[in-house]
Amino acid sequence: MQFDPFTDIRIVETQPEYFERLAHLQTILFGGLTAEELFTVAMYQQQVRAFAEGQLTALVRVHGEWVVAGATTTLRTNHFFDSDASLYYFDFIGRGSLSTHEADGSWLYGIDLGVHPDFRRMGIGSRLYAVRHALVQKLGICGELVAGLLPGYDTYRQRYSVAQYAARVADGELIDPTLTMQLSNGFHLHKLLQGYVIDARSDHTATLLIRRNPERLDDENACRL
Repeated sequence: MQFDPFTDIRIVETQPEYFERLAHLQTILFGGLTAEELFTVAMYQQQVRAFAEGQLTALVRVHGEWVVAGATTTLRTNHFFDSDASLYYFDFIGRGSLSTHEADGSWLYGIDLGVHPDFRRMGIGSRLYAVRHALVQKLGICGELVAGLLPGYDTYRQRYSVAQYAARVADGELIDPTLTMQLSNGFHLHKLLQGYVIDARSDHTATLLIRRNPERLDDENACRL
């Protein structure tokens, strides 16, 4: 089936009628997470209450019906990830509730972004990233932070450390299903976060990625990392 991305794909703020489909989509997209880490209907309700404009759903029109095809969840934060103290992502996001959202946060933190397998290669992921970038500019904040996974590392673990693998992906020498896509959407690798996630594929290591707001590049004090 052919789709016109200008008329058949929409990115909208997440609405209550999407919660059940989004919760089901979590089980399809994030099978590596523990059961408690998968977003539920109740968590989506809390997320929208905490920060409605930061919760986005991708809809695709199929046979005249708008179908949930993907989504992204975000919060605002002033946390700079500059400490060596142990930090676990599920606690950082209020265990799915976004109770840690800071209304005056100078950074938009992307918690997740996913597209249903049936609707990939249609540019939906890039559309979600673009709308998030537009939100950053609308809010006038410093930019975006993403703690990403490294699902491709397991294939290379006998040859490289996690740090070496991430650096080679960032240099374009290797391709990682997640990191490469994030880099292609304007993010830059800032550092690694050891123990931030429970993901044996990457030795429980996440990548901290940054995409700055071009309108705040000169604001070094407020936008330090």
